[in-house]
Amino acid sequence: MATEMRKRVTEPAPSDIPAPEMLAGASLTDKSKNVPHPSGKEKHGQLIQVFRVVSFAVYFTAGCIAISISQFVGAPLYWINRDLYYAYMALTKQSFGLLTTAMTQWWGPTTIRISGDASVADQIRKTPDGMVEFAFPERMVMIANHQIYTDWLYLWWVGYANSPKMHGYLYIILKESLKYIPIIGPGMMFYGFIFMSRKMAVDQPRMAHRLRKLKTQHTAPNGEKYLNPMWLLLFPEGTNASGNGRVKSAKWAEKIGVKDMEHMLLPRSTGMYFCLTELKGTVDYVYDCTVAYEGIPRGKFGEQFFTLSSTYFRGQPPKSVNFYWRRFRVADIPLETAEQFDLWLRDRWYEKDALMEQYITTGRFPPSPAEAVTSGHEGHLETEVRTKHWFEFLQIFVVVGIVGLLWNNVCKLLTWAKG
Repeated sequence: MATEMRKRVTEPAPSDIPAPEMLAGASLTDKSKNVPHPSGKEKHGQLIQVFRVVSFAVYFTAGCIAISISQFVGAPLYWINRDLYYAYMALTKQSFGLLTTAMTQWWGPTTIRISGDASVADQIRKTPDGMVEFAFPERMVMIANHQIYTDWLYLWWVGYANSPKMHGYLYIILKESLKYIPIIGPGMMFYGFIFMSRKMAVDQPRMAHRLRKLKTQHTAPNGEKYLNPMWLLLFPEGTNASGNGRVKSAKWAEKIGVKDMEHMLLPRSTGMYFCLTELKGTVDYVYDCTVAYEGIPRGKFGEQFFTLSSTYFRGQPPKSVNFYWRRFRVADIPLETAEQFDLWLRDRWYEKDALMEQYITTGRFPPSPAEAVTSGHEGHLETEVRTKHWFEFLQIFVVVGIVGLLWNNVCKLLTWAKG
């Protein structure tokens, strides 16, 4: 296994969410000026766009600072009670999930259209308030194709929409440079995200250390053993789909003597193989999500249209984000050798490529069979990225509010004592 991992160390990391463009507010340009935008013309003039930029920046920055303060307030729990520390950090991670869900609801509203095969039977259902509820397990590995930088935001929302809610237990493997982003980087370290340098001598022990923590057994007060919830999100393609990525994928396919794909990038199996072998026995399922954005023309890429500016400021978010779900039992996945697993993962990606071809041709993924969702809701379920209650985002600021209140009372006591 070590030999196989060394052979592939020069390839992209198993998961990579290049968030600086998304979260640091970099200016992105539309690379498809001659192609109509899938979401139509800009809905806001220059003045409204400026207002949206300023309000977005204030909201996102204030939320990140509040979450960061909350994390540092709870940091001493690490030396007091580790279980309590991880539970507290899960709450701060929930806050970030709420931050991004509300952010998308207010500035970049979009429809989520969902279907899946029979393997997700009765795990996706419509709720009376018009939302969708997932019933995915508390521990799983989630894999997805990587279309644009915001994929992970919509997949994080799935954790919020799950029952039980899992947006506080999402773990992501990402490139090491992201941990140096002010405020956000340290926050991701508190979240237990796994940073990859793409040097296997460094990454393998680092990954092993983090994965051991994710499979550590804990003991409840009644003596019962349990594992903490965990959704480990991987993007096996290593980067988002783009013209440059397509060229690299074609070269890699030629080098290893396999057929290239039209809509997907060839997946890199090393990281996922390592994760599954380390977690084997503590996780039962891999959930696969094929993601597509409405209106992207054949041969074009999502990053050419759905930038930070178009999605959140100009009023051109995706008309719909489409999910097609499948589930695979870890016990049925060939993990005996890295070569066998590489073949298995590539076959799944060829299937995803065929699913994407159907989507581009028809505008829909295959509908869920009647037995795949709760009776009466077969086909495609539609909902929006939104919180259940409008005021939920206020949870982000609860700890900061309490700390501020305590500090104010302390100052008053000191003033009274001096007087």
